Amino acid sequence: MRRRRLVRAGLSGIVVVGAGLMCGPSAVSGARAEPAVGGLSRLSGPGRAWRELEVGNRRWQTFHESFPDRAKSVRRALVGGQHPFAVILGCVDSRVPPELVFDQGLGDLLTVRSAGEVLDEAVLGSIAYGVLELAVPLIVVLGHQGCGAVAAAVHADAGDSQLPAHIRYLADRIRPAIDHRLHGEARVDAAVTENVRRVRDSLAGEPDLAALAAKGRLAVVGARYEFNSQRVHRVP
Repeated sequence: MRRRRLVRAGLSGIVVVGAGLMCGPSAVSGARAEPAVGGLSRLSGPGRAWRELEVGNRRWQTFHESFPDRAKSVRRALVGGQHPFAVILGCVDSRVPPELVFDQGLGDLLTVRSAGEVLDEAVLGSIAYGVLELAVPLIVVLGHQGCGAVAAAVHADAGDSQLPAHIRYLADRIRPAIDHRLHGEARVDAAVTENVRRVRDSLAGEPDLAALAAKGRLAVVGARYEFNSQRVHRVP
């Protein structure tokens, strides 16, 4: 059955699952300059977008945040429209706000958050809006160390706890990421990473995203945020 028949107009790229984004100039051959909005230089092309997130996260790690795109002139310019350069699907955890950990500002990121990065129709529709309507070139699925939603799914799967109905909905969708060969915190940590991979691959396989064919204008990347180092790193 055909699902998720979202806006299909203007499809002209390809979903690239994270490959080649950090491999030098060839990775960004599809990058192009977007029109400036109120002096803001809009990024285009998945490679450039990912590098901007990396650089911003490095500023965050080293306590050298620039707090970009918050000035009065920027706020005025954004009244006329938005041109974010990345969609971030992150967890609801209050310690991992994407705009902070990537040191980005108003109009830079289209942020969608659900516990454990769980996909449902509303989350998928929000992501697709950013890609299909706003031509965002990069989707990042951002998990994090010590994810409470993943831990709850692991403990419920082991029979250690009973979850309320709405939280059980989340756990049921995270459960396929659990590796039963592992134990304790190793099981939780591995499930965090595997959950990111599964969500990333699910997004990349969506017909409305996969239909962006042949021009390398979209990448779907998995990543993890580590509390210990404050670093975001790619999930292979």
